[in-house]
Amino acid sequence: MTKPVLVPPGLPTGAGGAPAILAEHLTKRYAPAAAPAVEDLSFTMPRGATWGLLGGNGAGKTTTIAMLLGLLVPSAGRIACLGHDMARDRFTALARMNFSSPYIALPSRLSVAENLRVYAHLYDVPLAEKRIAELAAQLQLTELLDRPAGQLSAGQKTRVALAKALVNRPELLLLDEPTASLDPDTGDWVRSWLERYRAETGCSILLASHNMGEVERLCAHVLMLKQGRVVDQGSPAALLEKYGRDDLEDVFLDIARGRSRAEVPA
Repeated sequence: MTKPVLVPPGLPTGAGGAPAILAEHLTKRYAPAAAPAVEDLSFTMPRGATWGLLGGNGAGKTTTIAMLLGLLVPSAGRIACLGHDMARDRFTALARMNFSSPYIALPSRLSVAENLRVYAHLYDVPLAEKRIAELAAQLQLTELLDRPAGQLSAGQKTRVALAKALVNRPELLLLDEPTASLDPDTGDWVRSWLERYRAETGCSILLASHNMGEVERLCAHVLMLKQGRVVDQGSPAALLEKYGRDDLEDVFLDIARGRSRAEVPA
């Protein structure tokens, strides 16, 4: 039997007892002598929240998500998702999780419906055809179900990727740049859909994004990464106040360039 996850005292967990994500002193080195891609990363994300994972290219966001999914084994540290230790009970956790990224292409020759059936089968989704039809209606994909995935536009591919990520009704959703390359209208549509989905289901969402407007809109809390470490964190409003800024993009630039509030031009 898997031991229960012990939550450090004083840390919120949200509904369901254990937090959505508990990361303790995560470190990842791709080679023994290499600089760590992630170093001593710790955070506790409560259930039912949307958190942002921000940082420049090479800050460690993708490596962190890969470790949370069990695709990479940490060099040190521990992860628990939804109360399951990822080193010992990963497959139980993964059945309750999912992931979406526009940078991971679905098999282009398979139709949209065939792609979704593959993932429904992998997650052992009951009444899979009903679930696929339901998602297709919600995400405006019904007319695309018979079209090969390789013939879709960027916006259509994003909606299909989101349908794939939701096929098992995940309790924890990891999103890597979910609206990258989308036009403003489609991007706004996806963000509105995610807001509604989280509110209706209580799903926990960890969002890696370079779109600071998206982060301000969706996220209750933000982790700022630089060279694999958390260098600041807080709600978007708290970070704006701390750095004396009106725009989270300016906060991002201040942190990326190592500027304190005293150094920020008036």
